[in-house]
Formats: sequence, C-alpha cells, structure tokens
Amino acid sequence: MTIPCSLRRSGTALFAAFALGGLALPASATTILFVGNSFTYGDPAGAKPPLVQTYRPDTVTDLNGLGIGGVPALFKAMTMQAGLNYQVSLETQPGSGLDFHYNNRFNTIVKPFDMVLLQSYSTLDGARPGNPETLIRYSGLLANAFREQNPDVDVRLTATWSRADLTYQNVTSPWFGKSIYAMAQDVRAGYDAADSASSIINGVIPVGQAWSQAIAGGLADANPYDGIGAGQINLWAPDSYHGSNYGYYLEALTIFGNVTGLDPRSLGADDYVARDLGINVATALALQGFAAAQLDAEEVPEPGMLAMFATVGGLLVAVRRRRGNAKAPHGAHA
Repeated sequence: MTIPCSLRRSGTALFAAFALGGLALPASATTILFVGNSFTYGDPAGAKPPLVQTYRPDTVTDLNGLGIGGVPALFKAMTMQAGLNYQVSLETQPGSGLDFHYNNRFNTIVKPFDMVLLQSYSTLDGARPGNPETLIRYSGLLANAFREQNPDVDVRLTATWSRADLTYQNVTSPWFGKSIYAMAQDVRAGYDAADSASSIINGVIPVGQAWSQAIAGGLADANPYDGIGAGQINLWAPDSYHGSNYGYYLEALTIFGNVTGLDPRSLGADDYVARDLGINVATALALQGFAAAQLDAEEVPEPGMLAMFATVGGLLVAVRRRRGNAKAPHGAHA
C-alpha cells in the first residue's frame, strides 16, 4: 500500500506541529548513505567552477577518503536549512553499477545505516544498455545486506536521467533518434522492476522524471547539440552526459523532497545551495517547482508514514499520561 506524496508532506507538517507544541523529539541524527557513480558525486565533465563534486566536502563523510561532496553535500545543506539532522555518507565509483559496489566495496558500505540510496549505471547495464537484470540482482543483494545490519533500514533507488549524447549522437545507442524522454522512461522502468523484485527496497526516487518535467515545461533545453534556447538552461554538462550545476541541483531537490517528505519549494528564494552553485533565484524557484511537481505525481512508500504517525501517537500517549499524572492526587490511578 502506498500514500501520495502530498499526504506524506501533510503528515510531516503535522509531526512538526507537535514538535512546535512543546514535545521533545529525538535529537539523534538520521544516518544516510549514498551509493553511486559520477551521477551521484557530481562529475563536472568540463564545467567551470563552482563544482558540485567539491561542494562542502567537510559536511559529509566520503567513505573512500577522496574528499568528495557531490550531490550528498547538496542534500545535506538543504536538510540543514530545513532544520533537519542527517549524518550523510557517500561511496562512489565512476562508471560503475551496483555490482561493482557489492563485489568491491561491500565491507566499506554495509553498515547499520538508517537510510541507503542506491544509484546504478546510467544505462542500467554498461555491457547491455537498457537491460535491468544486473540492477535487479545487485540492488536486492545490497538491500538484504543492509537489512541484516539494521532491520529497520530504509533502502531506496535513485533513477537517473536521459543522456543527450545517447539520444542525439551515438547511432549504436538503443535510444538514438527517439524522444529525449524515452531513456529516462526506460531507466525508470528498470528501477521500478528492481523495486518490485525486493520486499526490502522502499521505492524509487524519480530524478530522471524531474529532469523530464523541466524539459517538458520549457525551462530546460531538450537538445544541447542545436544550441540552448533563449531563456533556457542546460541540465547537462558540456559532455551532454553528466549533469550541469542545474541538473545536479534538480537531482538534489528531488532526493531532498523524497527522503524528507518536505516540499522542495520550502527552500525558497533564500536557498544558499542555489546561490553557491551560481543559479539565479528565478531559475532556482522554477527547478524547485519541477521537483515538487514530479514528487506530487508520485506515490511514496507507506512504512515511513506509518512510522511517523506511530511516533506521533506515542508522543500523544506520553503527553496524556504525563498530564494525567500531574493532575491526579498522589497515589491515584489514571
């Protein structure tokens, strides 16, 4: 069973309201691990500074010791602005799928995290573009391994975007000559299959679909090879493969909204992440809107919602008991 994203956000707001009402909420940080490749660490691919890859690396823990900030650091900064407490770690390897991380970094990553976000190869499989079998197998294996470390772990998959180079330039690509939206749809279908194949995986974060929203909405140019339209942005880096600062910002917004349940538009015009990346206010607000629109079109897993309401219910019971004890005479029973 699933609950619409808008309802989850309403529940989050309710939860916050209880907090503002004087109830003490847990102060411990939520530990979250990002596992992925250059689409997670923010490969600049020829872009000029400021670079996402080197963004605020001191705010996150790179388990490989390379000092990368990347999209995880963008996410961390967004959560800090929202007053949330996340302890963020990342483990990334360029040009790799989840099979690499399972076979080569298992002991590095498989720890008792609260949340884990898994992002695999951009074409689902480097040797067999469009084939989700490797993604399905290794996302399931990793989910099982993380569950053994923490029975309550929340594992989600991050579905990535259409590559312009494979759509417009590479004649051997299965997406050559198709709509720019086709690859993102196929990649999403592969991630959905992996989600369905595992009882542990808790949903798919629709980054690729958020990109498609921005393109369909006219903010982002659909084809960087014929020039960027007036007033439009390029979500891709100069290689038309990786993300630009706009693209990675939109990725982080979508992850932020999915993971926290908060509306990305809550970051607003004062979001310092956009400012740090050189994104003007109007464009930042538009990207926040497209992330929110895609999340509103999705359904999110129910367990997080149930846990939240269980926490709220527990707090209410505690308050009632506390108030009842305060009002009752010594020795009286509630």
